[in-house]
Amino acid sequence: MTAQALAGALADERRRTVFAAIVLGARDVPAVVARTGLPARDATVAARRLTDAGVLTDDGDGLRVDAGRLREFARAGAASPAAPAANPRETILRTFLRDGALTRLPAQRGRRRVLLEHITERTFEPGRRYPEREVDDALRRWCEGGDADHVTLRRYLIDDMLLTREQGVYWRTGP
Repeated sequence: MTAQALAGALADERRRTVFAAIVLGARDVPAVVARTGLPARDATVAARRLTDAGVLTDDGDGLRVDAGRLREFARAGAASPAAPAANPRETILRTFLRDGALTRLPAQRGRRRVLLEHITERTFEPGRRYPEREVDDALRRWCEGGDADHVTLRRYLIDDMLLTREQGVYWRTGP
């Protein structure tokens, strides 16, 4: 996380309000709503964006501030106070991938395209043909532990013309 990413995550007043409620002990969205008076949808979106940015984490017992990530940020900031602006592609990948697995698929088409191209480049060799079972197995690995499923991911790859399918055989057609 860069100073710019942290500032961006906390730039919105609703996200700051949700962050403060969690710092003060709220462990889930209903508790945040009760403490802040924010609409449930606003609190949910803010919590998700803060989690995607790495500021919050869900440790199984509920939401909490990811102190480890904030310490990493503080150390990185002390080491290089004038860090360069983040590459938009890297920001998208960092937001939607954790430990090499897809956390969820972006709703915005442009962001989703960046993510799909990344997955295609790292999963499928140009010119090679893959049976459907092999495609499914490869895409399942990307979806482990996240909200996306391999069938939806495969559909997006075909719809965005990154993969082509004919009679149960797939091949890479995009960049």
